Amino acid sequence: MAKTLGMSSAGVFAGLKRATVAKLYDANRNRPKAAALEEFLIHGVKYAFPAEPGTVTRGVPTGFSAPVLAGHFEIGPNGHTVWPSAVGDQRGVAIEPLYKSMPEACLKDAKLYEALALVDALRIGRAREKSLAQDLLVQLLRKK
Repeated sequence: MAKTLGMSSAGVFAGLKRATVAKLYDANRNRPKAAALEEFLIHGVKYAFPAEPGTVTRGVPTGFSAPVLAGHFEIGPNGHTVWPSAVGDQRGVAIEPLYKSMPEACLKDAKLYEALALVDALRIGRAREKSLAQDLLVQLLRKK
């Protein structure tokens, strides 16, 4: 998991420990608690990890600019949102990722990218964007 996410093993261990204490992860079954995670992402992530738009920069599209939401909303030339990254090819307003290695990790894993871009849409979107992101994220989390 650490290699996939571009994190240290200690960082992953600490994150799983925090998630276990928060009752978002079942350490005995080695899996997330889906209902609790869904509730947290939909209702709490925007408070726990608020996103402030930054300056225009180059990066990896996120939120309503990401492929998972592409085509659903009209976006002006300066309306895109990106995770700042040298590997990105889109210009847009910077949104700090949940973790610094996230943009690169997402480019290697399409499902991770989809999920985290939807989480960012919940963090930064307006009502319509949040509603669609919520529906898509719930579908993604409930897939077996």
